[in-house]
Amino acid sequence: MGYQRRMYVGMLVYALALAGVGLLLGEPEDILPGLWQILSMQDILITDYIQIAGTGAAFINASLVTLASLALIALSKDAPNGFTITKIGLMSGFALFGKNIFNIWPIIFGTWLYARLQKEPFSKYISVALLATALSPLISHMSFGSRYGSFLLGLGTGVLVGMVLPPISTYTYKLQNGMNLYNMGFACGLLAMMLVPILSALEDAPRSVLYWWEGDGTPFAIALAVLCLALILAGFFLSSKPAWAVWAGYRRLLHSSGRAPSDYLRMLGGGPVLVNMGINGLIATGYILLVGGDLNGPTMGGILTVIGFSAYGKHARNILPVMAGVLLGGIFMHYDPAAPALQLAALFGTTLAPFAGVFGWPVGVLAGFLHSAVVLQAGSPLGGVNLYNNGFSGGLIAIVLFPTVMAIVRHRKPELAPRDEFEVFLGEAPEPMEQDLTPEDREPEGEPFPVLVRRWRERKRKR
Repeated sequence: MGYQRRMYVGMLVYALALAGVGLLLGEPEDILPGLWQILSMQDILITDYIQIAGTGAAFINASLVTLASLALIALSKDAPNGFTITKIGLMSGFALFGKNIFNIWPIIFGTWLYARLQKEPFSKYISVALLATALSPLISHMSFGSRYGSFLLGLGTGVLVGMVLPPISTYTYKLQNGMNLYNMGFACGLLAMMLVPILSALEDAPRSVLYWWEGDGTPFAIALAVLCLALILAGFFLSSKPAWAVWAGYRRLLHSSGRAPSDYLRMLGGGPVLVNMGINGLIATGYILLVGGDLNGPTMGGILTVIGFSAYGKHARNILPVMAGVLLGGIFMHYDPAAPALQLAALFGTTLAPFAGVFGWPVGVLAGFLHSAVVLQAGSPLGGVNLYNNGFSGGLIAIVLFPTVMAIVRHRKPELAPRDEFEVFLGEAPEPMEQDLTPEDREPEGEPFPVLVRRWRERKRKR
């Protein structure tokens, strides 16, 4: 079985597992009414689907959104890589509190139209299409909550958002120097800062809400632990590499900065990435339990997002300083670390993990400390319509903090000058995926993939 098929099978199993959790922990008779509740209400931050519709409906919705995302990736013929895992983790996580099987489609359709107008393949924009659904609550608001609300208005708004965000996100990516992993959150925040004031002028502005489930999270903790341990075991024993090689790859991964772009799947292969995903998931879950927080839709969405980005920039050494900074910020500013906003800040604030990876853990702590304050205020002008509020806050911090720190350390450590992560990672070329190999590299037929990789590297050196 080729690596692409293995990836799709693994992600399909994950999507079906989400549905299984919903059926196991929820009441079957409540699922359809709960789904209707999810689809027909505004999803302004923070709307916990477990609180408003029950566990069964929330996880069934997450499963449907994940399956739809997986189908779009496959149909667009986008070559699977580390960011594919990130997209699936992010879509499934936010489908527990803001994205549903209705409100994602207008934005995706708008991005598809943009690709058609540009006469370019949709595969080039599939990542933008999926991540741009951060503004899905705006579609729900214009469809159901607006004083002018209608399905056509929601559709038109979504198409507009989907068509505008590709060029915006390309520009904002350059501004942040790869230090904010949630680039689309920053792009969506900028767009929302234009749209929400227009709605305010029309006396139709969305208003933030707080639906936050606070029940016994033990079943969710068990489910997350099972997922993380399964990922670790799969990495060690199902990746076609010996366990010692997987562990060596994971140790190499821990020495990367995480600065975007950092596709760990291309760099090191599936085994170390799966181990990294499992360990990061345990760390994120452990943090919530440590501060006495809640395992519910939003926090589990944050944990799944951390797991997804473990294939694209995050690892234990660069997320722990940021989480510690958020915790210190909450304590210093007399907030309860278990407050909903600070729980989410600690999880999603790991968007700033590259600061710890590039400049060291003290700067990572500083970035987390700043984030704990900025994120509490940055979302106010957005009216709760940008689900990636932490990405917006992270973008603001990255734009200010990166040049400031660079000015201080540039003369002491000139090696920290901006460079492409693929070029500097341990001084080696990234390990290729199967589609990177030329027909010449693939011969003779049936050669095992490690041999093909070795041959690819030899040709690279000769060139």
